[in-house]
Amino acid sequence: FQCPGQRYTEPKYGRKRRTNYKSFSYATFSYLLLISREQVELRDLYIGALFPMSGGWPGGQACLPSAQMALDLVNKRTDILPEYELELIHYDSMCDPGEATKLLYDLLYTEPIKMVLMPGCSSVSTLVAEAARMWNLIVLSYGSSSPALSNRQRFPTFFRTHPSATLHNPTRVQLFQKWKWTKIATIQQTTEVFTSVSDRPLLKNMFCSFLNCFMDSDSLNRQDARIIVGLFYETEARKVFCEVYKEKLYGKKYVWFLIGWYADNWFKIKDPSINCTVEQMTEAVEGHVTTEIVMLNPETVRGASNLTSQEFLNQLMSKLGGKNPEETGGFQEAPLAYDAVWALALALNKTVGPLKAKGRRLEDFNYNNRDITAEIYRALNTSSFEGVSGHVVFDAQGSRMAWTLIEQLQGGSYKKIGYFDSTKGNLSWYGNDKWIGPGPPADQTVVIEVFRFLSQKLFVSVSVFAGLGILLGIVCLTFNIYNSNVRYIQNSQPYLNNMTAVGCMMALAAVFPLGLDGHHVHRKQFPVVCQFRLWLLGLGFSLAYGSMFTKIWWVHTVFTKKDDKKEKRKHLEPWKLYATVGVLLVIDVLSLMIWQIVDPLHITVEKFVREAPKGDLDVLIQPLLEHCSSDKMNTWLGVVYGYKGLLLLLGIFLAYETKSISTEKINDHRAVGMAIYNVSVLCMITAPVTMILSSQQDASFAFASLAIVFSVYITLVVLFVPKMRRLITRGEWQSDTQETMKTQGSSTNNNDEEKSRQLERENKELQKIIQEKEERVSELRNQLNHSTPLLPIPSNNDPKSLIPPPGYPNPASDNHSLPPSFSNSSNLYQPDGKISRNNCHTSRLQLLYK
Repeated sequence: FQCPGQRYTEPKYGRKRRTNYKSFSYATFSYLLLISREQVELRDLYIGALFPMSGGWPGGQACLPSAQMALDLVNKRTDILPEYELELIHYDSMCDPGEATKLLYDLLYTEPIKMVLMPGCSSVSTLVAEAARMWNLIVLSYGSSSPALSNRQRFPTFFRTHPSATLHNPTRVQLFQKWKWTKIATIQQTTEVFTSVSDRPLLKNMFCSFLNCFMDSDSLNRQDARIIVGLFYETEARKVFCEVYKEKLYGKKYVWFLIGWYADNWFKIKDPSINCTVEQMTEAVEGHVTTEIVMLNPETVRGASNLTSQEFLNQLMSKLGGKNPEETGGFQEAPLAYDAVWALALALNKTVGPLKAKGRRLEDFNYNNRDITAEIYRALNTSSFEGVSGHVVFDAQGSRMAWTLIEQLQGGSYKKIGYFDSTKGNLSWYGNDKWIGPGPPADQTVVIEVFRFLSQKLFVSVSVFAGLGILLGIVCLTFNIYNSNVRYIQNSQPYLNNMTAVGCMMALAAVFPLGLDGHHVHRKQFPVVCQFRLWLLGLGFSLAYGSMFTKIWWVHTVFTKKDDKKEKRKHLEPWKLYATVGVLLVIDVLSLMIWQIVDPLHITVEKFVREAPKGDLDVLIQPLLEHCSSDKMNTWLGVVYGYKGLLLLLGIFLAYETKSISTEKINDHRAVGMAIYNVSVLCMITAPVTMILSSQQDASFAFASLAIVFSVYITLVVLFVPKMRRLITRGEWQSDTQETMKTQGSSTNNNDEEKSRQLERENKELQKIIQEKEERVSELRNQLNHSTPLLPIPSNNDPKSLIPPPGYPNPASDNHSLPPSFSNSSNLYQPDGKISRNNCHTSRLQLLYK
């Protein structure tokens, strides 16, 4: 009798099963079953396999013995393919696509025909699976994780018991969310198995992949990468971490995520391509996290092979002959190779019935037979059984669905810290994760945003000066209003002075919102503060400077024009002065309204260079400064500064032109000119300086506010203090007599002004006449000097001295030859012989007015 499940085979076709029966257990059933099949011919089904025994992933070292264990057990089972025996024909692909191409050719064009191909590495599986459809071959991989293989249009007959690497992504994302990481860097080897992982949409949303194949420490530092996912083979991993050690990209600030299918001691294996010691490598890799597909069922369950996962490991260790699992490539993937053989055997077993119904058999398969391939495909696609690696089931793309194991290297050895079920989104966490620092590091240097606020001491100090200035303005305004009927005050245009005082107080009031920032006002109310700054300062300038500009412009217009125009302009009514100020004010109001409507001011935040605080803190200080700004701030400032600048320059010119003019109509125009000088100079210096120092809140506020304060103080002192001093020292305060003359004040002033103008005109006419007469006298004297000698000058009132000497023409007989002034010289003499002074004076006047 033969024990149930036991087989004996011969190495040739036509082998026969020998039976021998036992007298216990299944005696009756086995006797009835096996006696009818005492002589059964077994037919071989061949599997072509590529096991990488070396190369980037030498997984065949443990996967090949595991697959042979599964084949042996399948071939011994009488309930699975009872008429067939599976044979494995395998080669070493060295995980090299070039070598695999040659081996694939040998498998396809060398007898016997292979029904299924079993490659290992992803790069080799990509080549084999893409070519297999041309031969109607099913491809079942045990070690391929490339997401690119989950493409049914490109790989229509591909299945794998190794889950796709994309299963790592949901697990990593879950961990990133758990540890609150959002900035991730990746270093990937430029092969499709790794590049396709980072191309997945789920990963693209979270990862920043900027390095390929080998790491660039400058890029990592520049990007401030702290959480780094490494996607490369084991041999490249050793090169990367040797550089990691050299560049100090490890420790409490960094966390590396690696693929979990490396050997447990991969960093301790001697590699001639690196120049780092084992100790250095151990230090560099400490604390890194791996995500690995669960390849060994954690539960004690007997599956299709009637083995638990632990029993399988014991048998595998025995098969390996005591080799160290950590030094055996593919030891972790061995359960996947084992279950791959079982998945294939169960699928082939499932196709026997449907094929028999169609009059076909498995041994009829050839590379042109699509029907058998289609039946095998359907059987594999619907596979579902418990294996030593867990529950085996394939999705629509032929990829295995599985759990993900999360491990961390702690003290030189890997520790399980959790599992993640991607099908349900459940994270099972053990809570035994260990970090070099106090906890999980930040995903980037912690940047603490610190707003720069205005110095409160400076703000308070300037505010005190501004407040005192407002009090001074109130005093000046009160003084000017109270004494508005005093003639000296009236002659200074008190209403314009009132506007100047109000404008100065508004400008000083702008100092307070100018110093308000996020320290005093909430961010939402800050735009209102910005508007207050703009309107108070703009309208204050228009009132204060506009009223002074109007005065100096009127004086210049009246006293620097031609006489005919001057007379017309001297009668300018006061309302025209007020209208001029109103025009300047309306221009400012319209421009500010257009600005506010078209491009309103809002808060903007300026960022400065990050600063490192003192101490060993993994943080940086990000200084921020709030500004009032608009989208086209420079354009608006250019318009406003251009308009105001022209007014300032014109004011300086007018003040210079009228510096020597004196008029009672505006008796303080020289003081106005002095104020314009100071205001213009301060404004033209402060405006560009504050724009340059806008990033220095204290300096900018100090310049702007002190310029306002000094301008206002100078204006108020120059305009109002001399008036106060005059009224106090000369006692020209308002009296009762003046009070009674209030009703006559305007008419009296007008009469006095008319008389003054009349006298000025007469004086100028007389000066012109005198000048003409003096020119005539000078001309006559010149004629006398060239024609006749002068008469002797009488001395001692002697009349005889006036008798002409001999030879001089006789006045009586030769009157025509004398000068006109002597034609009536007889009239100069009196009967007593004296000269008549009255006649002489009258003669001179006649001469002057001739």
